[in-house]
Amino acid sequence: MASRVPLLVLLIAVTCLSQFYRVSNSVIAPELVRDLDLSARQLGWAGSAFFFALFAVQVPVGMWFDRFGARRTVAALSIVAMAGALWIAVSTTAFDLIGGRAIVGVGCAASFMSVVFLCSRWFPPARLATVLSWVFAASNIGTLAAATPLAWVAATVGWRMGFAGLAAVTVLVAVCFYAFVRDRPPEAPAPPTKKENLSEIMKGLVEVWMTPGLGPVLAMHFFAYATMLTVLGVWGGPYLYDVHKLDAVARGNVLLVMGVAQILGILAYGPMDRLLRSRKKVVLGGAALSTALLAVLALLPQPPLWLAVSLLSAFCFACAFGTVIVAQGRALFPDRLAGRGVTTVNMAQCLGLAVLPAGMGYVVEAFGANDMAYRIAFAALGLGLVLGAAVYLRSRDSATAHS
Repeated sequence: MASRVPLLVLLIAVTCLSQFYRVSNSVIAPELVRDLDLSARQLGWAGSAFFFALFAVQVPVGMWFDRFGARRTVAALSIVAMAGALWIAVSTTAFDLIGGRAIVGVGCAASFMSVVFLCSRWFPPARLATVLSWVFAASNIGTLAAATPLAWVAATVGWRMGFAGLAAVTVLVAVCFYAFVRDRPPEAPAPPTKKENLSEIMKGLVEVWMTPGLGPVLAMHFFAYATMLTVLGVWGGPYLYDVHKLDAVARGNVLLVMGVAQILGILAYGPMDRLLRSRKKVVLGGAALSTALLAVLALLPQPPLWLAVSLLSAFCFACAFGTVIVAQGRALFPDRLAGRGVTTVNMAQCLGLAVLPAGMGYVVEAFGANDMAYRIAFAALGLGLVLGAAVYLRSRDSATAHS
């Protein structure tokens, strides 16, 4: 286990950075709107640009994983993320912000799937969901850092300096990842492989897409994490500002609570597939509870702040079941297709993350960025979870043993 500690620490570090980048717009959204003269629609696209970029490069990332390994892929792309962070730091227009976030999205495209790719090799299958829950829960230190700490940085030295500092941290993590991470444990040396030509690469991709049971998993994965992050990472801050009139630090404090709730949810869902011997039951239960909480947020006019915060935090806890879907998706593919398989599953999540925040931006702008606008948006997000779960009902369960 000792040899796995550096791996886990650096996987947490690289996913912390990705989490920070993805949710950083939420707490400083009013400041971005002020400084860059953004509309609600442009703010929504700035939130989605990161995820459109993630989606666009998932296929090549999967091929790079299988050909070059996660170590070299993550380290190289992290340098791209650094460049995007610097662009954001000097941005003066909506185009700069959206473009910078897209570049950062490319740079973070391998981060989360490297966790699945590497942990599936370093840990036994029965423990995969639990280990993933540890890493993904700890990665939310990045989410927490993008709440009150980022609000404090923005209020003291400005959000631009915050992103400049983050660029330096990104380079440091990239160097350490390359230096200390290995693609396989020492007791499991890589099997002999031959370099694939273009025809064989495409054949592998077709094999991945023809995998039985993939479609329902993709449908649920499109909505699950994307719904939660649309609220926590993009529109939670604007909602607290537009409806409850909270300043930056107060918004950061609420988002911090929501982020902690998500971490606790990830940890709670992690071992459930072994306890229930079913991943499908865990996912459907989480989707049902999340939908119910969104329905309450949609039906309650102008809830008091304490109730709104309680409901938002409970929602972040309940909607943290995406890790279980990831483990279920990884179980569909053999090791030789692991890179292309897990990135194909991640494409659904990335597409959801690209579509839902931008879609919510259109709703909020159309209805005037008021209480009713956000209630309609919450209802739309809940409907999406229902649609995803309806398709997911046809999925094949992947039960896991207690040990």
